[in-house]
Order: sequence, then structure tokens, then C-alpha cells
Amino acid sequence: MITFSEFFKLNREIILFVYGLVFFLLGFAVILQTRRSSRLELARSLRWLAAFGITHGFYEWGDLFIPIQGEYLNDATMKILYLIHKVLLAVSFACLLEFGIVVLPASQKTRGFHGVTLALFFFWAILVFVIFPGDFNDLKWRWNANALARYLIGFPGSMLAAFGLREHTFQRIHPLNVPKIVRMFQIAGVSLGIYAIVGGIIVPPVSFFPGNLLNVETFTAWVGIPPLVFRSIVGTVIAFTLIRALEIFELETERRIEQLEQQQIINAEHERLARDLHDGAIQKVYTAGLLVESAERIADPKSELGKRLKRAVGVLSDSILDLRRNLSDLHAHTKGTESKPLAELLHEVALNPNYNALLKVSVQTDLPDDKPMSERRVVHLLAIIHEAMANTVRHAKAERVEIQAKDGGEALLIRIQDNGNGLPSELKDGYGLRNMRDRTRLLNGRIEFENNMGLLVTLEVPWKD
Repeated sequence: MITFSEFFKLNREIILFVYGLVFFLLGFAVILQTRRSSRLELARSLRWLAAFGITHGFYEWGDLFIPIQGEYLNDATMKILYLIHKVLLAVSFACLLEFGIVVLPASQKTRGFHGVTLALFFFWAILVFVIFPGDFNDLKWRWNANALARYLIGFPGSMLAAFGLREHTFQRIHPLNVPKIVRMFQIAGVSLGIYAIVGGIIVPPVSFFPGNLLNVETFTAWVGIPPLVFRSIVGTVIAFTLIRALEIFELETERRIEQLEQQQIINAEHERLARDLHDGAIQKVYTAGLLVESAERIADPKSELGKRLKRAVGVLSDSILDLRRNLSDLHAHTKGTESKPLAELLHEVALNPNYNALLKVSVQTDLPDDKPMSERRVVHLLAIIHEAMANTVRHAKAERVEIQAKDGGEALLIRIQDNGNGLPSELKDGYGLRNMRDRTRLLNGRIEFENNMGLLVTLEVPWKD
């Protein structure tokens, strides 16, 4: 019956392949999950973690595949492969160290902190290539280069990454009230701390301290299991927890869409109240004012009735002013349209973070300068476009949207094309589509919805009232 150490020695190639695969998948998953448009600070630092995972995965695969090439390649080529192999190890740890620096909250960074990674990498290169040079094919040189990379860059990089991730989670992720994701980040941070020990301190046998006392051989003799197995387990935990924790970006997207929906509902309700005020309350108060004013003219101005009618006219006038002020407040979200060209306003739609954080939005305009549109019409037009964009974000599952605007003679022509799912065959108009149709009728325009490689919204609106 074989021992544990003999079993793992016989299956070393399989363990190496799995170990490299774990880190490669970690890096690849981080690349796929990261959102460049995310407002979370974590998104800017994850590229370093992805670089660590991919480069370290290739390094571990090098331990498996480079010796196999020795039967087919000459010594010079093998030297180059081993040189690249060891540089790749140092680069992978440098990426991990940089991740720890970047993810660390700004309040805990000092000036020049980012130069530490480059300084440690060059120090490692000087030690390996100048102070302790050797034949790249020589096992002793490879072990020395491996140990120095782990001591100088791997250990501090793993510890700083663990600490930085813990602090970032506490200060930036915990306030978002996502306990499951916070727990995943915490486990990942602890795992990185454990990796600092099994991956940064336990090195190949070398002649200098502490590698001459604590190394792969002595650890295996004491524990009975090679450190490579522990590294594989810890790497698997890091990969699993971080991939689960990156669901924070999906949650961020859902919350942003929910916020967009709420804002659209609020804006639509403001518009409804504004129309009710303008068409209902203000007109009625104004009519009442005219009636009271006509009664005042036929009353004796010195009589008690005449004085009260005069005061009533003043109160009604003040009431109309208050109602118009409230009407202006309800239209506050549309202020600023009167001072900007229509083309500029359309480009602002593309720059709106509620849209370009979730879609790639492009705008093409060919509009004349001598055909201005009234503020009232611009407000309704932009509301229709915003509603179309909001519907795309919420329902279409599209990746890009293109807005085209051009002069059609007597009318403005606008096309909004996305590459999403389009409208379902059996669709009942919801509030958003009804709102778009109602506003188009107010503008005496025409709007059409067509499934064409996604959804195509065609809007034709006369330039003038």
C-alpha cells in the first residue's frame, strides 16, 4: 500500500495541471465578470487579479510541459523557456502585489506606494541575474529564482492582497447591504492570507535561510502531503469565492436598472401632474379670477362687497402664480434644454451613465442650424427618447443602441435601433409605450415600432408647432 506522499508524487502531473487550471480560470472569470463602466472602485483593481491568475496558471503549466520539451529541443531553447518560466512567476506575483496596492483604500496608501512593485521586481532580477547568476538549465539556479520570487514578491503580495481586500470589503462593499457577497470576499481574503504561507514561504530546497530549513521537501516530510496540494485547495477556494463575489456587478446592474425605472416613473408622474395642473387647476382658477374680476367692475369699489371682491382677485392671482411655480418645479428635470442645440442634447443622452454603463450607445446627427425646435417640443421629444432607452435597458437585453437624427424637410426624423430581443409577438402596450405614443400625438408626429435585428423605433416629428 502506497503512502500519501507516494500517491501525490505519482499524480504530480495531474495536480500541476489542475493547479494551473484553477488560477487560469480565476483570471479568465475575472475578465469576463469585470464591468469597465462600473462605479465600484473594485472594478478598476480587478484587472491586476486577472493578470495574476492567468500568468500564474501559465507558470504552473510550465512546470508540467517544459520538462517534456527537453526530449525534442536543444539546450539553448530550453534555457530560454526556463528563463521565461521564472520571469513569469515573478510577473504573476508582481500583479498580485499590485492588486493589493490598488484595492487598498486610499486612506491607507502612502505616496509612492505604486513604485514598490517595480522596485521589488527589479531587486529580484538583480539578485537572480547579477548576484546569483547561473545556467538557466541548472536546477539550483531555478530553485533559487523560484524561492527569491516567492520571498520577495509572492509573500508580501499575497499578504497585502488579503489585507487590501479585507479593508476594501469593510469600507466599500459592506455598506451595500449584501451579506452573502461580503462573506465571499471575506473568505477570499482569508484564503489569500493562507496562500501567502503555502505559496510564499514554502519554497524549493535552497542553501539560504529560511529555505534551507522550511522548504517543499521538509514540509512534505513533516506533513506527509506536498505543499502543491494545499496550494491547489487554497487556489480553488480563492477562485470559487471571488467568482461568487463578483456577482456584485450583476447586483449593481440590477440596482441601476431599478433606479432608472423608478426615475422614469417619477418623471412620468411629474408630467401627468403638470398636465393636470396646466389643463385643469390653472385654467379653472384663471376662469374664476375672470368671473370675480368682472363682478368687481360692476360693484361699488367703496362698498364692502367691492373691497372683498378686489381682495379675492388678488388672492386668485397669487394662487395662479403659485400653481405656475409648482408647474415649473415639476418640469425641473427638463430644465436646460432651451439653451442647447438638439444635436448636443442627443449626444448627452449617449453620455448618460444610466445608459452607457449598460449599453454601448452611439449617436449620429445631421441636423440643420436654421431649424430650431421650441422648448416644449424638445422636452417631449427627449422624454420619448429617454423612454425608448429605458425600455431597451429594462427589457431588450441589448448590447448596443444607435440613435440617428436627420432633417426630413418639414419634419425631424429619428431612428433608435438596438440589437436586443425586440418586441414580443403578443404585446399589450405598457405605460412606457403609451406614454411615448401620447407624447408623439401631442407633437403631431408619428412613431412606429418594428422588430428588425432587434427593435427599431422610428420617430417623425414636425419641426414647428
